[in-house]
Amino acid sequence: MTDLLPKRFLFRFALPCRYRDPLWTPEGANLDERYRLVHLAELDAAPSAADVRVAWSESGLACTLIVEGKRQAPWCRESRAEDSDGLQLWIDTRDVHTIHRASRFCHSFLFLPGGGGSRLDQPVALWVPINRARENPRPVRPEELGVRSRRLRGGYQLDAFVPAACLTGFDPQEHPRLGFTYAVYDRELGRQTFSVDDSMPYQEDPSLWATLELVGQ
Repeated sequence: MTDLLPKRFLFRFALPCRYRDPLWTPEGANLDERYRLVHLAELDAAPSAADVRVAWSESGLACTLIVEGKRQAPWCRESRAEDSDGLQLWIDTRDVHTIHRASRFCHSFLFLPGGGGSRLDQPVALWVPINRARENPRPVRPEELGVRSRRLRGGYQLDAFVPAACLTGFDPQEHPRLGFTYAVYDRELGRQTFSVDDSMPYQEDPSLWATLELVGQ
């Protein structure tokens, strides 16, 4: 039976998310290796082409994505954001693992390293409604989010920022644990997921998300 399920499904993961202040600058987040998340997909012998780093402060949550090993430029189109290369985050500010449909405390955001602007070379940040949600949080306008990107040799770096005002229920003092998962999309290198793989409906089921423990203030 266990061979039919991803090994990650058999565990409930809680990982530290370190504090940083300032969390976001005009240059982005630029989180260093201290903020790197463990690559849980190694339990399923899945390859890793992406380095994902996360930090928090009272101002919100920031993420740095570094993708390496590419021979092609990222494929990004704001008009086809969910088909594009980039990073999608899912965040539950109540860290509830007993529900299978998202509440108003559950959020999803999509960040692309390009695809915006008249030349399609500007990064993109979007709030994405969660399928089958019982209740959605307040919709977030793209300009409320932070996103920066830069090309690297054989890849790119993408910095993303979700301000506290865009996270319904975000209260690190009262609720220092967040439900969290991510997916890195790449047409060339494949998809990298965090808590479970694509055989499970993590895109809409908060019970399948891991936990970030907000530490280090």
